[in-house]
Amino acid sequence: MTYHKAALSLIAITALAADLTVRPAAFAADQAPPEVTNDGLHLYKQTTERLAYVRPGATFTQYKKLMLLDCYVEFSKDWVNSYNRAQSDPSRQIRASDLERAQTALQKDFRKIFTEELQKGGRYEVVDLGGADVLVLRPALINIQVNAPDLLAPGRSATYVESAGAMTIYLELWDSASNTILARVMDGQVDPSLYGQRASSVTNRAAAERMMRSWADELRNRLDLVSGKAVAN
Repeated sequence: MTYHKAALSLIAITALAADLTVRPAAFAADQAPPEVTNDGLHLYKQTTERLAYVRPGATFTQYKKLMLLDCYVEFSKDWVNSYNRAQSDPSRQIRASDLERAQTALQKDFRKIFTEELQKGGRYEVVDLGGADVLVLRPALINIQVNAPDLLAPGRSATYVESAGAMTIYLELWDSASNTILARVMDGQVDPSLYGQRASSVTNRAAAERMMRSWADELRNRLDLVSGKAVAN
C-alpha cells in the first residue's frame, strides 16, 4: 500500500529513525537503508532525496480524523558548530537561547500550518483524542540549517542569500486504536529561492512556512488519494 513520500536529508545527513523518541539515528550517506525496520515496516520508496517505509497491508481509508502531536525540532549540530567557528565575534555566534527561541517558534508555526492545511476543504478534522477513525501524526523537523540566522546581534550588517536554508521533515503515522505504527516518512527540502534577498527573521520564517505548507498540502493530498478521493486543489 502506498502512502506518503519521504526523504533523505538534502544536507548530506541520512537519517533513519527506528526508536520511538523521534530522535533520528544517523548513518553514513553511502550506506543503504534496511529493507525492513526493527518495527516491521518495509521499504517502499528510496531515491537520493526521498525515503518511505510502510507496514505491509496497511490501509488509510478508515481515517476521518487526525491527531497531531507536538513537533520535535532539532537543528543540525554540524551546521551550528561550523557557523560558530566562522564567527570571530562571540556576539554573532549561535547560542543555546537562540536555538530554543527558534525551536519554540517552529513548533508553534508547525501546529498552526498543519492544522490549517489538513482541515482545508473540511475532509479531515484535527482532534485531541484518539479513536477508531483517528490517525496519529508524530512529526519532527530535523537537520535544520539556516544560511543567515537573524541573531539580533549589535552592529548587524546586511546579509544577502540565494536560499534561506534547508530542513527535513520526519513523520510517523500511527493507528490510535491499536497503537500500531503504519508508516514512517522523511522528506528534505531546500528553500528554492533563485535570487538574492536580504536575510532576516521574516524571510527565514517565510521560507520555513513555505516548506511546512508544502508538506502539509502533500500529506492531505496523499491521504485523499489512498482514500479514493479527488485530490484537492
